[in-house]
Amino acid sequence: MKRRRVHAIATAGVAALVTLALPGCTAASDEVRAPSPTAQGAAATTTAPAAAPTPPAPSPTYALSAPPRTIPAVREHEAARGPGWKPAPDARVVVAQGDTAALSDEARLLAGELGIKYGDSAAPRAGDVELSVEGAGNPESYTLTVKDGRVRINGPDEAGVFYGTRTLKQAVRASGSAPEGTVRDAPAKPQRGLNLDIARKHFTPEWIKSRLREMADLKLNQLGLHFSDDQAFRIQSDSHPEIVSTPHLTKAQVRDITALASRLHITVVPEIDSPGHLGAVLRAHPDLQLRDVNGRAVKGAVDISNPASAKLIDDLLREYRPLFPGGAWHLGADEYQALVVRDPQASFPQLARAAQQRYGPSARVQDLATGWLNDRADVVRPSGKALKAWNDGFFAGGVTSAAKDIQVEYWTGKEIGARPPLEYLREGRKLVNLNDEYLYYVLGEPNQFTYPTGRRIYEQWTPLVLRGTTPVPASYDGQILGGRLAVWADLSGAQTQDQVAAGIRMPLAALSQKVWDARTPQLPWSDFQALAGRL
Repeated sequence: MKRRRVHAIATAGVAALVTLALPGCTAASDEVRAPSPTAQGAAATTTAPAAAPTPPAPSPTYALSAPPRTIPAVREHEAARGPGWKPAPDARVVVAQGDTAALSDEARLLAGELGIKYGDSAAPRAGDVELSVEGAGNPESYTLTVKDGRVRINGPDEAGVFYGTRTLKQAVRASGSAPEGTVRDAPAKPQRGLNLDIARKHFTPEWIKSRLREMADLKLNQLGLHFSDDQAFRIQSDSHPEIVSTPHLTKAQVRDITALASRLHITVVPEIDSPGHLGAVLRAHPDLQLRDVNGRAVKGAVDISNPASAKLIDDLLREYRPLFPGGAWHLGADEYQALVVRDPQASFPQLARAAQQRYGPSARVQDLATGWLNDRADVVRPSGKALKAWNDGFFAGGVTSAAKDIQVEYWTGKEIGARPPLEYLREGRKLVNLNDEYLYYVLGEPNQFTYPTGRRIYEQWTPLVLRGTTPVPASYDGQILGGRLAVWADLSGAQTQDQVAAGIRMPLAALSQKVWDARTPQLPWSDFQALAGRL
C-alpha cells in the first residue's frame, strides 16, 4: 500500500585617500632659485639625505564575488567586485513606499532573524535591506542586489520577495555576509513540499509548525495533511463529532497552523481519503461498510452504492473547505479494495448494479469509483481549489473517466490498476511526483520500504523520475508540477516525532534542491551536507 513512505561597512575604496603635494618644477614656474646663504651653510654641514616622501596608501581591491551559499542553490548570480553586505547594529529592513501591507510580515521576520531593526517604509540608507514588489517575471521569482553597502530584494509577487529574504538569511548564516553582485532566481517547479500522515500518528501543532519554518527556509511551498485513515480521524468535526479520534487537532490549532503557513507562503493541502482508508469513519458508521458477496467486510472501504456514504463524506468536505483557505485539496481515491480483487463485478454485485444503473449496461465497478471521485470533486470545485487524487484512483478503459482538472499525485505503478506514468502524461494530465522509490518515508520500513536518503535524492532523482529509477522523456517536463517528500506512519510507534524530524531533514533539503533546479547540482554531496549543517 501507499503508506506501506560588522557594523563597519566596507566601501569600494578607502574613504579618504590623502595625497601629499610635493614642490617641483612645472611649466608655469621653472625658475631655479639660488639657495640662501643660510641654506648654503646648512647644506655644507648636513651629511644626512632628505627623508623620502610617504607613498600614498593603495586603494582596496576585491576579487569577483562568488554566489551565495544556500539551499537550494541560486540559479543565477552576476558577480561583482565589492565588500558585500553584513548586518550592522544600525542596519534596518525597510519596505518600499506602497508595499507595507504586502511585505511587512516578510520584513519583520527577516529583521528578527538578522538581529537588525525593522524600519517600516522609511527611506533606505547605507547598510539597509529594502524589499519591494515590482517588475514582471515568473511567479515566486526574485532579484537580490548587493551594491554600495545596501541590499535590495524585489520580485513580481510577495512569495518571490520572501524567497529572496531566505537567500539573504542563508547567505549571512553560511559565511557571515552576502556577496556583492546580483542574484536572479526562480523555481523550476511550482509545487514543492512535504506530505504528512497525521492520521496514523498524532503530530503536535508545535512540531508541525517547526516543519513549516524548516520548509520555508528551503523555499518549499506545500504541506499535505493526510488526516483521515483506517486508524484515526485527527481533526475536530462539528458535523460528525462521532468519528473524531483522540488525540486530535482542534480547529483553532488548524487555523493557527494555516495562518503560519500563509505567512510563510506555504499552502496546506488537506486530504480526506475516500472511498477507501475510511476505517475510523466506519467504526462510528458500520452501516456504510462495504461487504462482498459473502457478507465479509472490506477493510476501510465504504459502500459507494449507498447514497448515505456520499452524504457523510460530502458533509465533511463542506465543513472543512473554509478551514483550509489554501488553494488545493486532495481527494484521495487510492486503494479502494473492491478494485483489487480478480473480478470486482462478481465479488461486489451491488456495486456492479449501481454502475450499470448510472452509466449503462457496459459499465463496471471502476466506473462507479470514477463517478465517486468526480462527485467529490464537484463538491470542492466551487471553492476554486486545485484538485488532486492518487494515481491509482484513475482508471483506463471505462465508460467514464476522471475529470481533466484533477491533478495526478503519482506514487506507484505497483498497485492493481495503477499504470506507468507515460499513460497519464499521454492523456495530457498534470502530475505531481511522490515516487515511492525515493520520496516515501514509511515509519518502521514495512513491505520492503527503506528510509530515503538525502544523498540518493540529490544524486539520482529528478522530477522526471516518476516511477522506479527511470525518467520519463524530457518533453513531458511541463506537465510535471513538482514533488513532495511523503511521511507515512504505517508503524506509528517506530519513531518519535524528533526522530522523524531528524530522519527527513536531509531528504527534504535534497528534494528542495531538485525541485528548485533539476540540473545536476554544482556542489558534491559532502559539501551540500556540510552546508546544510551550517544552515
